[in-house]
Amino acid sequence: MEKIDKAISLRKQEKLTESNILLLELVKEYPNHPEINYQCAWSFDVLGEETKAVPYYVRAIELGLSGETLEGAMLGLGSTYRTLGDYESSNRTFEKGIELFPNNHTFKVFYAMTLYNLKEHDKAMELLLTSLIDTTSDKDILSYEKAIRFYANKLDQVW
Repeated sequence: MEKIDKAISLRKQEKLTESNILLLELVKEYPNHPEINYQCAWSFDVLGEETKAVPYYVRAIELGLSGETLEGAMLGLGSTYRTLGDYESSNRTFEKGIELFPNNHTFKVFYAMTLYNLKEHDKAMELLLTSLIDTTSDKDILSYEKAIRFYANKLDQVW
């Protein structure tokens, strides 16, 4: 759809308000279009209007996004919930995202932030450390892979 492409192009050009206005018009015109709702949510997020983004993320997901767009919407929604202080909703969203997209470490990193906010520091650190080991190409870190994996869930243990 030409108007969606234009709105995305405006966002890439840092014309955030213009992009948002165009997407709001598109949502009015096509309220049941999942991609338009997702792009509208994203447009509010980049404007720093996270509260306004939430219903568009939720609607986009409910309308049946799939693949990479569902991945992006769930990541955006979980992160937005966290920034708004709704840690329980963030937690549920990231858990579902990790279930659906287990190989996307971005979910795990953002989920670790939510776990931190929920005072689950040990679980947050374990997730970050294992994600680091699973994704790094740094040979110095990888030389300690076995130890990092071993200690990741034993940070409070003293020998």
